[in-house]
Amino acid sequence: MTPHTERVEPSTHVRGNGGPQSFHVMAKPVAAACNLACRYCYYLRRPGIGPSRRMSREVLETFVRDTLAAQADLPEVHFSWQGGEPMLAGLDFFREAFALQEQFRPAGVRVVNALQTNGTLLDAQWARFFAEHRFLVGISFDGPAQFHDPLRRDAEGRASHAKALRGLEAMQRLGVEFNTLTVVHHLNYRHGLGVYRFLRRIGARHMQFIPLVERFTRDGKMAAPWPADADASAAPWTAPPDGFGRFLCDVFDEWLAHDVGSVFVQLFEEHVAALANLPARICVFSPTCSSTPILEANGDLYSCDHYAYSPYRLGNILETPIGELVRSAPQREFGRRKLEPLPEDCKRCEFLAACCGGCPKHRFAAPRLDGGMRNYLCPSYRLFFAHTAPALARFAAAARDSDVVVNLASREPPLGDRNGVTSPIPRVLD
Repeated sequence: MTPHTERVEPSTHVRGNGGPQSFHVMAKPVAAACNLACRYCYYLRRPGIGPSRRMSREVLETFVRDTLAAQADLPEVHFSWQGGEPMLAGLDFFREAFALQEQFRPAGVRVVNALQTNGTLLDAQWARFFAEHRFLVGISFDGPAQFHDPLRRDAEGRASHAKALRGLEAMQRLGVEFNTLTVVHHLNYRHGLGVYRFLRRIGARHMQFIPLVERFTRDGKMAAPWPADADASAAPWTAPPDGFGRFLCDVFDEWLAHDVGSVFVQLFEEHVAALANLPARICVFSPTCSSTPILEANGDLYSCDHYAYSPYRLGNILETPIGELVRSAPQREFGRRKLEPLPEDCKRCEFLAACCGGCPKHRFAAPRLDGGMRNYLCPSYRLFFAHTAPALARFAAAARDSDVVVNLASREPPLGDRNGVTSPIPRVLD
């Protein structure tokens, strides 16, 4: 769930993405604060993380005002509220955020708000607010309770699945637009069909699947994404390298047989775009990853959610306008470096145009003689792309030959979770 919209000129082998001078910031109004203590949450285990606090009025106003000013020439500006659990900021915080958006919104500019939640705090009052202001809400489900509850519990060890279901029902009663985000881990990667059928049964029509790929250092911290932690070992809840691909293939076969045009799966849409040589919609599969920084509650801006460490701090929005930070030379360099460390065999791979090397954070497997590091998920991506390409080729041909993507990419929820960065779902397959 995040749009990645920096303009990159497409080549014959990789794809560009997004729109001119646009960007998307994932804002964390309460930093790492959360009412759950999910075992696989990388945010809470990140070394050096400080105490959580709610974003001040000064930071909020500066964020809203400058984000809109920096994109005043665009028809649409997106705000994405992440956590931790962003709803802990309180309903009044989001009422204030919406009021500020209306105050500073340039004439003719449409504002889209998206919020990612674990769903356990959702009630009728929140649902009314989301419905009234047309928020796009992402809600996390790792499938049925037996796959969800062992890893997604609160600090007292209590399960969260039933509460999340009640929250979903509160939104459904009031017609709130939502999509589901599912983390694929060691418990559910063998059960793609069961997870997909569960999500379909509870009414999900837009789904995002995020692979859990985390590593531990010797002292039990989540490994930082740079070579100093190259000797870290995979976290126990990380699926095997081909596990995510096996999961997606199981989902794809069921979707293709029964749900084309009625259920939208983000990664299927992405592969159609790749086959049609259309722009990437998520940073993982884009040739650059510089247009989706994250904003901490204190106003600090970092290059990426997975790179929220001091070397990747761009500055503070109270000191430098956010547009300048997002478009700064260090951030452009951060994005440009994505393709440079690829091994030579990756550069020759038939699927490079689809994966663009994947997320740099996941490049820690099987070092090559040329010094490059293979993406841990390479076996999954190869399995998924090879399995789905024959069936999706006809959709890609239709997308190339018409304006179907433009016509159908209406409300695109940019959402995310603590295990990956996601994007709008471009409604291609209708």
